[in-house]
Amino acid sequence: MRVRRSSSTPYQGALSKPIMLIDSHTHIYAEEFDEDFEAMLQRAEEVGVIQFVLPNTDVESWDRMLPLCERYPNRLFPTIGLHPTYVKEDYKEQLATLEALLPQAQVYAIGEIGLDYYWDTTFQAEQIEAFKHQLRLADSLDLPVILHIREAFADAFKVLRELNLPKLRGVFHSFTGTREELEEALSFSNFYVGINGVLTFKNSNLKDYITLIPQERLLIETDAPYLAPVPKRGKRNEPSFLPYTLSFLASCYEMSDEKLMGITSDNARRLFHLPTR
Repeated sequence: MRVRRSSSTPYQGALSKPIMLIDSHTHIYAEEFDEDFEAMLQRAEEVGVIQFVLPNTDVESWDRMLPLCERYPNRLFPTIGLHPTYVKEDYKEQLATLEALLPQAQVYAIGEIGLDYYWDTTFQAEQIEAFKHQLRLADSLDLPVILHIREAFADAFKVLRELNLPKLRGVFHSFTGTREELEEALSFSNFYVGINGVLTFKNSNLKDYITLIPQERLLIETDAPYLAPVPKRGKRNEPSFLPYTLSFLASCYEMSDEKLMGITSDNARRLFHLPTR
C-alpha cells in the first residue's frame, strides 16, 4: 500500500543528508545562477548533491556550459543537443554547428532533444525532423538521449518506433504525462524516467501512478532553475532542493531516502556512464 498525503496539508519534506546524490538534469549554467554560482554549488554539496548532468539546449547555451564543466571535472557533465523549442527555420544549421562542437569535450548524452507542442506548433514538422536526426546521431555515437516531450507523446512514440534503433537508450526527462503515456514510455525498455519537483505539487496526479516505474529505471532531477519542489515552489529552483523531491518520491515507494538515493544515483551512473567522485 502506498502512503497517501492529505491534500489539505502541504508537504514540508525533511532534508536528509545523503552520502551522494546525482542531479540528472539541471541548467545551472543559466544566467539565473551568475551571481551566486559558487554558493549554489556549496549549498548542494552540503545536502549531498555532488554530481550534475547539464543538458544543452542550443549553440549559445553550449558556450555558457562548457567552461563550467571544464572548471569542475567529475562534478559537472555536459551533454549536447538542440531543444525542440529552439528549433526554427535554421535548425539544420544549428544542428551542423552543434555537431561540429562535439570534439571540444567529452559529452555524456545527446540532449535535451524531443518534441514540444505546448507553446507553439509553427515548427512542428521541423521539430520532428530535428528529433529524428538527433536520435540517429546518438545511436551512431552510442550515447544516451535526454528527451523533452511536452504535449507530444503520441508523435514521440511514433518516431521512436519508426526509427527502431534497438541500441538507443535514454531518459524521458521531467515526466508529467498520463498513466497511459507512462505505460507506453516504459515499453521502451532501454529508457529511464526522470522525476522532478512536479511530483510534489498539489495538483499533480503523477503520485497516483508513479510506482509503475521500476526502481531500476528511476532518475531524479531538478530541471533548475525551473519547477522547484514543495515547499520551495515559486522560488528559483537549485540542486540543493533535490532532497525534497527525493524524500517525497521515497515515501511513494515506501522506502528510506538513503535507499532511493543509492538506487537513483546508480541508475544515473549506469545510463550516462558517469565516473564516481
